[in-house]
Amino acid sequence: MCLIFQVHLDYLDAGANIILTASYQATIQGFVAKGLSEEEAESLLRRSVEIACEAREIYYDKSTTGSWDYIECGNISRRPVLVAASIGSYGAYLADGSEYSGKYGDSVSLETLKDFHRRRLQILLKSGADLIAFETIPNKLEAKAYAELLEEGGINIPAWFSFNSKDGINVVSGDSILECVSIADSCKQVVAVGINCTPPRFIHGLVLSIRKATSKPILIYPNSGEAYDAELKQWTKSSGVVDDDFVSYISKWREAGASLFGGCCRTTPNTIRAIGRLLTKNP
Repeated sequence: MCLIFQVHLDYLDAGANIILTASYQATIQGFVAKGLSEEEAESLLRRSVEIACEAREIYYDKSTTGSWDYIECGNISRRPVLVAASIGSYGAYLADGSEYSGKYGDSVSLETLKDFHRRRLQILLKSGADLIAFETIPNKLEAKAYAELLEEGGINIPAWFSFNSKDGINVVSGDSILECVSIADSCKQVVAVGINCTPPRFIHGLVLSIRKATSKPILIYPNSGEAYDAELKQWTKSSGVVDDDFVSYISKWREAGASLFGGCCRTTPNTIRAIGRLLTKNP
């Protein structure tokens, strides 16, 4: 069994309502650089969505006594589950840590970013996903590139924009969170906007800021609070929180205006299970 397939099932069993495809760092340019043809690269992007959709169907068909629906409701029911096709930033493709700084250099323009993302977006739009998740957006320029691509025409599925921050005030590049959110707010294809891969301690203030710039639903899926070392290419302990502590923030974030909750790097299905139980007990 494909390990990615099993990960999707683990999150579905934990109660996830949205599962993200394993395409965040998958790019046509990256696959070609590894020796694949463009056709093979495009096929792999499609396959990332197929695997998630197949996991959803298997979950629906073979829900077990270990599933969220059975444990929490006393019976097996078909709760809504959406498949979101994940699109990571240009910095994720570079794999040099710039997705956590937003510093691409003066040679990277708006058109550079649009050209980079266009074909991948086109493939994922036609892959069978329910929505597109633009994740870990590190700067205003890339948000604008995404918005312009969505507005080029023929986009018939919704999207969300999710930014990252390292200070709780701005996105990681230093660009204003208000200006970034305003770009998402003005794009009709964007149905939700929020924050991911950001330490939990920064989320509350960011939700309050986002609320000032949009009336669209706010989604929040922070990381564990640990820091990523781009040189070592590994996560290092800082103020990371365990699953139970992570969940203690949810009520405060919801009071501030967030309505969609999850976990990013270094969180687990246990995080999702705990969030689901909290929200079920306090609807």
